[in-house]
Amino acid sequence: MKVHVEARPLHEPLAGGTAGATVTVEPIIAGQVSWSRSMMERPGGRFETLKLLRALLTGKPPMTVPCPAFLIRHPSAGAILVDTGLHPSIATDGHENFGRLAARIGKPALEPGADVPAQLRRRGLDPGEIPVVVMTHMHIDHTSAISELPQSTFVVSETEWDAATTGPRRTLNGYRRAHYDYAFDYRTIDFDRGGIDSYATFGRSFDLLGDGSIHLAYTPGHSAGHMSVIARLRERDFVIGGDAAYTRGQLDGSAPLAPRPFDAHNYRRSLQELKLFRREFPNAIVTPGHDPEFYDQLEARYE
Repeated sequence: MKVHVEARPLHEPLAGGTAGATVTVEPIIAGQVSWSRSMMERPGGRFETLKLLRALLTGKPPMTVPCPAFLIRHPSAGAILVDTGLHPSIATDGHENFGRLAARIGKPALEPGADVPAQLRRRGLDPGEIPVVVMTHMHIDHTSAISELPQSTFVVSETEWDAATTGPRRTLNGYRRAHYDYAFDYRTIDFDRGGIDSYATFGRSFDLLGDGSIHLAYTPGHSAGHMSVIARLRERDFVIGGDAAYTRGQLDGSAPLAPRPFDAHNYRRSLQELKLFRREFPNAIVTPGHDPEFYDQLEARYE
């Protein structure tokens, strides 16, 4: 069954860009999930599938990881959010929002007032007036609070939207349709059409505002149509890698790769694009998806 809204294609940049604009980025930690480290870094060796199944069922060895979102402030386009963090209801009970099975496996947790809407208000922003939300992908820990941003335009890759709304085995592939089955404004980017350009080491990217300040890079593999976000700061880039890499060790090659990505070939290729970017631009910030030590060391604001 399809969702109750049709997404519209986004072929041209959104309005609001300004030539030469730079942005600021504020990381936001909006909850945590807990699972075995083996769910992020493959255990390897014999009987790996059995090891993964045991890790899934037992959650051992345990690891609590952050669910990040990012606030990008553009001088003329306003506030742009990347991903949504966990829903406010998870502060009291995660079962309704995540579903019983996902809540049992992921153990979502959220401190009262740590959800994205509450953190936006503390920054002087009305969540109902955030014009754009970019979704790196549509997995459950990223879409959990979509319902709290009804006035926003959501930007997602066309491939990811199709996988999340009409693809097979949506639940097994990490999607929860109830999170985004709303009559909101969804816009999709087709990275196979003409007009898509490259950016640095990324083969396919879309200039979101037409001014070079925010590029959406196509980094599929972790999910069917995963995107990363490159924000141009004053003197360097801030790359929101999403779950193209779970941990910093996967970015620097010191940790095993993730187990069972949606597309192993594209996952490795996208990860290589991120690695090459870090190598060519060592001053850039490149975020992994769920590395607790990495997020403990991030600053509150980058400009």
